[in-house]
Amino acid sequence: MLKVCWRMFDPSPLPRVFAVPPGVDFPKTLVRGLRNRCAALPPEALARVELVVNTRRMARRVRELFDQGPACLLPRLSLVTDLGESVNLAQIPPAIPPLRRRLELTQLVSKLLDQQPDLAARSSLFDLSDSLAALIDEMQGEGVSPEAIRRLDVGDMSGHWARAQAFIGIADQFIDSEDDILDTQARQRRVVENLIEHWRADPPQHPVILAGSTGSRGTTLMLMQAVACLPQGALILPGFDFDQPDQVWAQLDAALTSEDHPQYRFRKLMNQLGLSPDQITAWAQDNPPSPARSKLISLALRPAPITDAWMSEGPQLTDLHGATKDLTLVEAQSPRAEALAIALRLREAAETGQTAALITPDRMLTRQVSAALDRWNILPDDSAGLPLQLSPPGRFLRHVAALFARRLDGEALLTLLKHPLCHDGGERGSHLLHTRDLELDLRRHGPPFPDAASLTAFAIRKEVPEGWVHWLVQHFCDQQIADELPLTDWVDHLYGLAQAISAGNTDDPGTLWDKNAGQKALAVVTELRNEAQHGGTMTAHDFADLLGALLAGEEVRDRDAPHPRIMIWGTLEARVQGADLLILGGLNEGSWPEAPAPDPWLNRQMRDKAGLLLPERRIGLSAHDFQQAIGAPEVWLTRSTRSDDAETVPSRWLNRLTNLLSGLAEQGGQTALAEMRGRGRQYLGWSEQLEYAPEIKAAPRPSPRPPVGSRPRRLSVTEIMRLIRDPYAIYAKHVLRLKPLDPLVQAPDALLRGIVIHEILEQFVKDSVLDTALLTRESFLKRAESLLVQHVPWPTARKLWLARLERIADDFLRAETTRRSDGGPVAFEAAMKLALSPLDFTMVGRADRIDLNSRGALRLVDYKTGAPPTESQQAKFDKQLLIEAAMAEQGGIEGFDPLPVAEAIFVGMGGTYKEIPAPLTKEPVDKVLAELKQLISSYLEPDQGFTSRRMLHKDTDIGDYDHLARFGEWDRTSNSAPEDLK
Repeated sequence: MLKVCWRMFDPSPLPRVFAVPPGVDFPKTLVRGLRNRCAALPPEALARVELVVNTRRMARRVRELFDQGPACLLPRLSLVTDLGESVNLAQIPPAIPPLRRRLELTQLVSKLLDQQPDLAARSSLFDLSDSLAALIDEMQGEGVSPEAIRRLDVGDMSGHWARAQAFIGIADQFIDSEDDILDTQARQRRVVENLIEHWRADPPQHPVILAGSTGSRGTTLMLMQAVACLPQGALILPGFDFDQPDQVWAQLDAALTSEDHPQYRFRKLMNQLGLSPDQITAWAQDNPPSPARSKLISLALRPAPITDAWMSEGPQLTDLHGATKDLTLVEAQSPRAEALAIALRLREAAETGQTAALITPDRMLTRQVSAALDRWNILPDDSAGLPLQLSPPGRFLRHVAALFARRLDGEALLTLLKHPLCHDGGERGSHLLHTRDLELDLRRHGPPFPDAASLTAFAIRKEVPEGWVHWLVQHFCDQQIADELPLTDWVDHLYGLAQAISAGNTDDPGTLWDKNAGQKALAVVTELRNEAQHGGTMTAHDFADLLGALLAGEEVRDRDAPHPRIMIWGTLEARVQGADLLILGGLNEGSWPEAPAPDPWLNRQMRDKAGLLLPERRIGLSAHDFQQAIGAPEVWLTRSTRSDDAETVPSRWLNRLTNLLSGLAEQGGQTALAEMRGRGRQYLGWSEQLEYAPEIKAAPRPSPRPPVGSRPRRLSVTEIMRLIRDPYAIYAKHVLRLKPLDPLVQAPDALLRGIVIHEILEQFVKDSVLDTALLTRESFLKRAESLLVQHVPWPTARKLWLARLERIADDFLRAETTRRSDGGPVAFEAAMKLALSPLDFTMVGRADRIDLNSRGALRLVDYKTGAPPTESQQAKFDKQLLIEAAMAEQGGIEGFDPLPVAEAIFVGMGGTYKEIPAPLTKEPVDKVLAELKQLISSYLEPDQGFTSRRMLHKDTDIGDYDHLARFGEWDRTSNSAPEDLK
């Protein structure tokens, strides 16, 4: 039997490297070149080709292109990370899970911080562990030993370096660990090294082609060098700039100044292989969609030290109109305007049948564009998906974990009860009904921290089913854990509690782990459970932070029949996919390119000396992605000139392109740039028209005039001030019968402080009336502390309020002793009621305290925890005590005959002790009653309106009904608009 020998490539003394220029559909050109080179060979020749690509997306696209025909035997397709699996690797153990290494690092960093707290803040524990894990991965991937790091010349950075060495020393034990314990990067490098050794001993004779990689990582670069030197090996580089002159290539040798250039990695590869730029040939005869544009972009992206080439080479660019005729520049005023213009163009593409893709690293922009497309029922095919922590299961798990970390409050309870995954095993409607009743009850009655007793009391009041209440109490109350627990226990607690809360008080399981997001969340929890034994002990807060970080590192894609031609891609996909229209969005510094993350361990010079990657590497990769994408048939370049709070800086690549065009006036560069911007302004104008809304006339200052029969016939004495200052509030409360919704989360606010201080004073004064020996500072503060513990569940607020009472206790006791010398208290919280004849109107109230002096006259006392009103304010609008005095002399106090009022005082119990008497002499009872009747009678007249904010003390004062009155559309200078109501 004769053996058929054939070759895809002719023998070559040099490493074999091909390339595809920017703007060309790389996978399509790759497949076409393979077919062309195998056209004259036997059919099985293509099946013998071993094609290695760098990403799974690239592999899928290549497979799809082959499936489109014509029919053929397929090459052996694999990934760079799987290349060595075909060799006997029994001696190389599998890599340990990255999560295990992260947990181990967290423990070690935690112990180090416990021993040396001055090294870093405890809150940075997980960030330091992640950063250290990334450094270990990088050292292993680049083949850098710990000894190389220790030998670095630190110069004058000894202090910082000593602290960094304490952490980097942790990495030594992982990098120098046993051969059977390998991280993913360490194992991948070991696999590649073994494969290269195998190839040296027995080089494969079939074609081995590595396509699509730029060699940005050390292990991949080492593999590329080996493939290029195989007898039938070849590299195919994406986005190689054939227009770049040799002298520019030579300038890229300096890593510190050229790392951010899009072609730097190719220069580094050429140096490793001993090749010059002219020895890299085109893989196929596919020209870019616009060769003129490719030359323009190549010149614009020259390294910064040699941009003087613009002066010499710029005049040689003669077809600037052809280079830019399919470029559109959108410079929007805001991110929203940018997103709307992009969405409008994508909708146009959907209507005309174009394949269009938005490429941007700005996830906020992609969400805004998706939201704008939703108005036309266009669902883009988003390759990135949604961060798992923001998905319903991710949020649900984070809320459940938070139950362990803090005391249960109303907000946390209702957040979980209202979550769509809570109690969705069955009877979801009844659950939501009970949750609504519970929310209203918590708002009205509290307590701020629900517990088993309060929830049981609610169930009795509302007759809630016993099963639901038992489920609620069992799974939500007393979940806070203050002790440190092993991570295994935390995960078990989380898993069991999450499932129980999701299922509800039914036998049906919940849907927490259903659909893509639920399955992804289950995978995260399962992996954490499997590796939890390596996590040690931690607090509830640390566990919640760990869970949030793990969920944030995953993404989930729930595709619901997306549009087949409208896509959203990441920057890497520009070299993988092909589209008629590419929109490069978010072209601002800090967004594209993203700012390099700060390195807490090594600066740029130290990284360069050690052989690690420079921070500019990511910028260089983004620049290469930009150069690839901008070469597409039609391209949009978009940015917003202003973010939510500041002016933005255009991306360096966009800035270079516009500056270059502006300087080529004689070749029509300025005209071409103006046309690019003109096309962008056209779409911005259309988007503004899309958002146009007719002007709505501002609401006038309301002054409703309801029918006299609907007006209130009963007010409390404290509401008279509101009637004077903000009559509209009286109308909204008593005519419309609207009441502000109580806050969900009760707080130690001024209202609660007033209630508690009133009770403290009342209880203390009552006790001291029965036993004057209790009229001491110790008794006062003891009573205050007891009631604060009973009514104020916030320790900080208790201490602050008690400290205030301690400051004013002596002044209060002296004043109280003086009052006792002339009579004493005879009533507390006394009910008051007085009919104003002939108005058919009733005044009601409740006096804080009533004293009877030695002459048989009354003393009215009202406690204020805020600033008590001055005598002038009482005379004009704050007439509470004056009206109470009038009611007392008219016999309006329940249980008291008409008696003269000798004194009425406000007792201020704020930051300092104050006593402000009511001006009874200047405002006698007869005058107060006459003015009160006049005020009430005027609001019982049909033509008197209840004007909003009629006479407030300050413009900054906030009323409960200002929103209803549309305050803000008018101000205090606006005239009221009376409106007769029926």
